[in-house]
Amino acid sequence: MAVGKIDMAWFTVNKKKILFYFYIFLFLGCILLVRRFDHTVPSIKITNYSKSPDSSNKNIPTSVGNTPKNAIHSSKATTEYPIICPTTSTNQTCLKTNYPTTIEVNEANIISSSIDSCPNYFRWIHEDLRPWVSKGITKESLEAGKNVASFRLIILEGRVFLQRYKRIYETRDMFTIWGILQLLRLYPGKLPDLDLMFESGDKPVIKKSDYHEAAANYTSPVPPMFHYFGDDQHFDIPFPDWSFWGWQEKNIKPWGTQLNDIIEGNQKVKWVNRVPYAYWKGNSLTGNRRDLLRCNSTRASKAQIYDQSSPEEVNHGFKQSNMAAQCTHRYKIYMEGKAWSTSGKYIQACDSMLLLVQPQYYEFYTRSLLPLKQYWPINPSKLCESIKFAVVWGNKHPNKAQEIAKGGSKFITEELNMKYIYDYMFHLLNEYGKLMKYKPTIPPNAVEVCTETMACKTSLKDKEWKLNSLVKAPSQTSPCSIPPAYDPHHLQTFLKTKEEILRDVEGLSRVG
Repeated sequence: MAVGKIDMAWFTVNKKKILFYFYIFLFLGCILLVRRFDHTVPSIKITNYSKSPDSSNKNIPTSVGNTPKNAIHSSKATTEYPIICPTTSTNQTCLKTNYPTTIEVNEANIISSSIDSCPNYFRWIHEDLRPWVSKGITKESLEAGKNVASFRLIILEGRVFLQRYKRIYETRDMFTIWGILQLLRLYPGKLPDLDLMFESGDKPVIKKSDYHEAAANYTSPVPPMFHYFGDDQHFDIPFPDWSFWGWQEKNIKPWGTQLNDIIEGNQKVKWVNRVPYAYWKGNSLTGNRRDLLRCNSTRASKAQIYDQSSPEEVNHGFKQSNMAAQCTHRYKIYMEGKAWSTSGKYIQACDSMLLLVQPQYYEFYTRSLLPLKQYWPINPSKLCESIKFAVVWGNKHPNKAQEIAKGGSKFITEELNMKYIYDYMFHLLNEYGKLMKYKPTIPPNAVEVCTETMACKTSLKDKEWKLNSLVKAPSQTSPCSIPPAYDPHHLQTFLKTKEEILRDVEGLSRVG
């Protein structure tokens, strides 16, 4: 009995020791597991932010709708920061925010894909800013464009100030400003102080013919003017247009969501099973688009043309114009209106061969496109005949036509997603900032704007539309690396190649 009692005592004491060592072993094992997987998550240090008194309000939505597949950053290991709107009738201000003002990324642990080279069209940033390289941007040169600008935007230490000059069509300015505010949320503390002029109309405004050019030195200052497009006769600086954050009046979703919808729509009808005609739908009342209406014949022009300017479409809020439901034809037509059209990216994403009626204007990305790789050029002077030839040629050579279609949609999905839209804005504004020769100040009539004032002080519908494109947290990745400028020889070679391909297509259509 004595031995049994001793054995039992020994077991009781050692049982405690065994449990103690077991828990130590379990704890150390957990640490090792965490370290094993920790290397896949970038190390980010967020600093300098203050909590608003209302930050505990859980009834304020941070976003509306599903997260796009091509989201601009991963949010799995990121704290999301909602918009804080007042719960009373108190006016919203920009004095307090719960959002970080700076972000430090551990470059050693950063995701490798985040430091890749930007798409080739980023090279045009250097060309668009070249008029100001020799003398820089002065306050005098900037304010020389005041009479033709729509609004002025000043960024000072991450805060944004707005001065309006004239009434702007629909909500172009509102969503342009919203997009810049989201850029500041994506890369907080990374933009320099800036002073910018924007024009939101349908035509470029800074004519090259108004300025004398001699060896890239101009006798009078050229006003730097941001616009949604440009051409060879103007100095306007192309900038991503408002529709990337949604076009409320036309019932078009923000680009990140809209692109995913189009990609899903592409899967519904394979290219070989699509309608073997050219398709166009839009407002025929602008520019030379009236000419397209005479091409509306599947027999004579192999085309189906639909006029979107009818009162029925307008009165029903363009609900019958779902972009994702328009990827049912093998060929789709792009034609400018008064100037460039926002429709280009939606059309080209459709896995349909893009028939591009020779444009006069260019968006910020379109100058890098080469015919017969991403689109088929159409001669506007022989509009219906050129469309018919392209369709007949494509139906005779389905593999080649499908290759062009895939090339165009691949460019859009891989090089024009929202990550690259923000990166383009980031690099354009940073390169612009390097050219500024003065410290911006706030004009007397300017007002401060921020994400909160633009989303809270508005109707429920407007708020919902903006929250669809809200950047919820700073990016876990750095912007892509901007490629160098074209050297003169390569630029001329590129432009010459493009002209040669255009002549080849015109010659092919005459022979065919």
